[in-house]
Amino acid sequence: MPIKIQSDLPARKILENENIFVMTEQRASTQDIRPLKIAVVNLMPVKSTTETQLFRLLGNTPLQVEIPLVRMESHSSVHTLAEHLEKFYVPSTELYKHNFDGLVITGAPVEQIPFEEVDYWEELCKIMDWAKEHVYSTLYICWGAQAGLYHHYGIPKYPLDKKMFGIFKNRRTTIAEPLLRGFDDIFPIPQSRHTTIHEEDIKQHDDLIILSRSEDVGVTLIKTKDNRSIFMTGHLEYDTNTLSDEYYRDKNKGLPIELPVNYFPDNDPCQTPHSTWRSTAHLFYSNWLNYYVYQETPFGFTN
Repeated sequence: MPIKIQSDLPARKILENENIFVMTEQRASTQDIRPLKIAVVNLMPVKSTTETQLFRLLGNTPLQVEIPLVRMESHSSVHTLAEHLEKFYVPSTELYKHNFDGLVITGAPVEQIPFEEVDYWEELCKIMDWAKEHVYSTLYICWGAQAGLYHHYGIPKYPLDKKMFGIFKNRRTTIAEPLLRGFDDIFPIPQSRHTTIHEEDIKQHDDLIILSRSEDVGVTLIKTKDNRSIFMTGHLEYDTNTLSDEYYRDKNKGLPIELPVNYFPDNDPCQTPHSTWRSTAHLFYSNWLNYYVYQETPFGFTN
């Protein structure tokens, strides 16, 4: 089944060309069906890229999904036109008028800044507090995961000596976990960050369950016992070329950047990279939508 989006959103043509089933608002209005309502708080700088990445994954399920995009009112975006935000995004205060089946809080390139110094921190905290009662399951991604763990549990982030950058193998640490149903015992997750969290801090909280870890990067997937919050330290939504784009962006700026690990063939940046995580990404988002959102949310929760 399709994702329901505005008919003139730029991501629509890209997704349709990839044979992703997209339904416009006009067509969706003719169907007698209760779609899942998944709000996306998009904190990434180039909004349209993240929109396409997430819609691609949220749209590849048997479920109809309605996805309002949310912008922060206390932050002025530099890399996305104001016209795009005004046309396709709702302000965060609009969230508080509704309940949602699911919520996605993306990463953001601010991990080297103390949480309290991020200009939209108070606004984001308000959203995270509201979500505990008004969203059935929230997915926190990368910096979003660090922000959620810090706000809800006081778990700090720690600076890394160098950027954690590349594709890293992960091993599941639980048995019969619905979120990892169908996963291989070892599976890849892209990472691109300057800070990390420590496993011993997570283990101080009985409410948190570690689902997977990597020998190279530490804990990678965490959930709460009630399945209402999922924390992913990496970026399964990344496109094949995302790490390449980040590598050349930093290199052209003269920033200290090493080749992404396990990414370019033969570690040669002149060779075209290949995705090794696409099937894992689709399975992860499908499992989240099915087992922790669709199967669990009471029918009238979003009414």
